[in-house]
Amino acid sequence: MTPEHPEPSLPDLFETSFSIARRDLSPVQVVEAALHRIEALNPVLNAYITVLADQAMLDARRAEREIAAGHHRAPLHGIPVSVKDLFATRGVRTTAGSRVLSDSVPTEDAGLVQRLREAGAVIVAKANMLEFAYAAVHPDYGPTKNPWDLTKTASGSSGGSAAAVAARMDFGSFGSDTAGSIRIPASFCGVTGLKPTLGRVSRSGMQLLSWSLDHAGPFGRSARDVALLLHAVAGHDPRDRFSADVPVPNWLDALTERLDGVKVGLVTNFMELTLAPEIHTAVERAVGVLAEAGAEVREIAMPELERDAVDPVMQILLPEATHLHQAWLHERHADYSHTVLERLRAGREVSAVAYFGARDACARLRDQVNEVQRNVDLLVLPTMPVVATPLDETTVEIKPDEEGLTALNRMVAPFNLTGQPALSLPCGFTRDGLPIGLQLVARHFEEGTTLRVGHAFQLRTDHHRQRPSIAHG
Repeated sequence: MTPEHPEPSLPDLFETSFSIARRDLSPVQVVEAALHRIEALNPVLNAYITVLADQAMLDARRAEREIAAGHHRAPLHGIPVSVKDLFATRGVRTTAGSRVLSDSVPTEDAGLVQRLREAGAVIVAKANMLEFAYAAVHPDYGPTKNPWDLTKTASGSSGGSAAAVAARMDFGSFGSDTAGSIRIPASFCGVTGLKPTLGRVSRSGMQLLSWSLDHAGPFGRSARDVALLLHAVAGHDPRDRFSADVPVPNWLDALTERLDGVKVGLVTNFMELTLAPEIHTAVERAVGVLAEAGAEVREIAMPELERDAVDPVMQILLPEATHLHQAWLHERHADYSHTVLERLRAGREVSAVAYFGARDACARLRDQVNEVQRNVDLLVLPTMPVVATPLDETTVEIKPDEEGLTALNRMVAPFNLTGQPALSLPCGFTRDGLPIGLQLVARHFEEGTTLRVGHAFQLRTDHHRQRPSIAHG
């Protein structure tokens, strides 16, 4: 088996889950197929830091026995998934992509991992990432390549998760998003990625970068798959002080073919920015598809998302990251990559006045967006102004004195400040075959709206069904 001829890929998560529940497929068959693809493709893509082949097969056999005995736990029972390598996994090293934690083996699972295990999911790997989800990849681990073009980046910081899903190495993955780190790689890799509402998914046992901005969420092939993945991990966790005690709906119930009654706001000022022409065209066509599905489309301008978001993200993220790393900065500074060390040192330069001013600006921006969304159910805008960039430009999440934030994060980072759910899904391809992402942003705790609209769009398009050549089989 070679990268040109990997193990044949299985249907999507929803279809595979149904087949396992009916016992048409066994978890052992499904996990073996995933591990064969991982063996063939991970040396090329570098999507995973650690592969859990032996444990995954033990878990698959356990799932097979349970299902044969009539105990089918949940839709993820027996399904191969991965988690970004900043979620603690009991007995398995959790590096956060850094030499600082290269030998760290947690004694407890993160809250998200615990819920995956309870749902019967089979964790096959820990996904590659930027060092501590911040700034750059550590040379010990190297960058993840984009499955659509191996000379391009999968982006950061959850690039390993997005690339693995795109290459059909697993059926879903879980990452983190501080200033776009789920949605940017989802856009670059042509998969569906959701940043849920802040507090919807537990961050206990997750290596934080910023307690104010970090969100944990899923990647899947489709909005329908993401609905299943989210349901498995959502819910209140008292170990996370930001965790919200709100009901967890069955998001599959929200998925409909028609969008009658849904009011969609196209954020025109982001369409007027310097977009690659193919992105502009793809987003316009996508909005047309939503209208054909019954949605009412309105054009709205929200200049505050550009004007009032860049500085607050910087002034919150930089000092919070530095605070979280204080002990390691003192004891292990030589183990950081140069870029991440410089970013962490830069956080010391942000004053308390600037930090609290940014928090105040964050609250004002949230109020402004909430006011706009009194009249529209969903905001629509491009995920990114560009498609996947060269591999040697692997995403730098924040570049304090350069254009990194405005160029790479300007369309996604505002919604880390507001805490709203935001979904990125593929809406087209460039002439060079690189994916284009569409971003859907709903009101707080209305993930179902993004998933409903995303699902209706995907029923009418096939962008999410396209596979990179490396994934054919």
